[in-house]
Amino acid sequence: MNLFRTKSIEQSIADSGEKGRTLKRSLSTWDLMIMGVAVAVGAGIFSVGAQAAAFNAGPAVTISFVLAAITCALAIMCYAEFATAIPVAGSAYVFTYATMGELLAWIIGWNLILELLMAGAVIAKFWGVYLSDLFAVLNVDVPSQINVLGITVYWGPLIIVAIFTLILVLGTKLSARVNNVFTIIKIVIVLFVIVVGFFYINGENYTPFVPASEPPVAVEGGWATQPFLSFLSGANPAVYGFTGIISGAALVFFAFIGFDVVATSAEEVKNPQKTLPRGIFGGLALVTVLYILVTVAITGMVSYRDLAASESPSLATAFQLVGADWAAGVISVGSLIGLTTVIMVLLMGLARVVFAMSRDGLMPRALSRTSEKRSTPARTQVLCGVVVALLAGFTEVDLLAEMINIGTLSAFVTVSIGILILRRKRPDLKPSFRVPFGKVIPILSAVLCTYLMFNLATITWVFFGIWLLIGFAIYFAYGRTHSRLAKAPADLEAGEPERVTS
Repeated sequence: MNLFRTKSIEQSIADSGEKGRTLKRSLSTWDLMIMGVAVAVGAGIFSVGAQAAAFNAGPAVTISFVLAAITCALAIMCYAEFATAIPVAGSAYVFTYATMGELLAWIIGWNLILELLMAGAVIAKFWGVYLSDLFAVLNVDVPSQINVLGITVYWGPLIIVAIFTLILVLGTKLSARVNNVFTIIKIVIVLFVIVVGFFYINGENYTPFVPASEPPVAVEGGWATQPFLSFLSGANPAVYGFTGIISGAALVFFAFIGFDVVATSAEEVKNPQKTLPRGIFGGLALVTVLYILVTVAITGMVSYRDLAASESPSLATAFQLVGADWAAGVISVGSLIGLTTVIMVLLMGLARVVFAMSRDGLMPRALSRTSEKRSTPARTQVLCGVVVALLAGFTEVDLLAEMINIGTLSAFVTVSIGILILRRKRPDLKPSFRVPFGKVIPILSAVLCTYLMFNLATITWVFFGIWLLIGFAIYFAYGRTHSRLAKAPADLEAGEPERVTS
């Protein structure tokens, strides 16, 4: 059994034209750029930055964001080179299949499902909470959860996931238009909040910019919440200082998830060789500027110590501490709109990864069927929506939020290494975008992403290990024997499409 059999780039491209399993190319550079902004400007800009400033880095959280943005940019360069060379759905999964073989491709695809499934469910859960907060600002008492036959139901996520699943089933271009409108609105709100915040800045709050390292006030969960690197080295946990900046970068990396999701839409992009790099990098640049401006404003408005005194610090907390309670309403609306578009893009990305894996036979082939009229994987989109809704509506899925980061970072590491392998195996390829400086950037990207992974909580690694074991079990029980490469390796590796009768 060949666990490391690879699928040729030519075959991946040929499979994207298989009748009944084809996606329509309808997205432009603008659509991709807004998609990246839509998925990144969400919960992170309204809460994660404040939390990282309060509990990790202090005013130096700006450096944390810069480090996270640089790490993301290096990895995204590798994604862009791959995506222009293999412009099909599946992102890191497809790239790994072409370079490192089927088993690793399955694991990366499995990790992408982890990232997108958890992100979609967690963000949908937050959306329901923010909706209740908005009602509270309007003096309307609407709880975020209800009790049905003794079962706690978070009703908000069920509604929002259902709405966007329907929109995505109706067509990718329609969902892109809806996404564009919501994203422009939330960018305007974010800019408004930034401008207002700058009027409340007190320069003394930036001192010290990098607070001295100190032990945490309390370490809830003991070893479980300790950074994995500290756990392995036996170092005492600490906040602020250099360690705090790095831990903050690992935490706020959550704010940059989604640019890999843009790559999953490669098969639905018009002129992907030019559109993909422009859309990805344009979105990343805009998001980075917005995040830095927000963190400069929030850490200048109030002391990081005051933020840390709050149970759950957010952008709204900063405005409340300076007496601008009126801003809470604006921020609540911005948060709600911000999370709305994130949910839609994550649902789309999740369905595209499952679609790509099922088209290769590693998951049931029925999941790769597309509708004749709209060329969308309708049944897969509905299935993904149902699973996300159940997780968000009936579980405490937000406790597993860091699983999103480790799933993303593991894919980033693999794609960065995969670029080096692709160049060695296929020197004949001439993608329209090529990562500059030879091997330096892919290697640096892999090292930085690995370092950030090791700064995530130890319990996150435990859950990640369990997820990987489940993935291995599914692959050896189903994927290995149902793989199209396993059934017809000679034909597929030669670039001949499989004769599908189902």
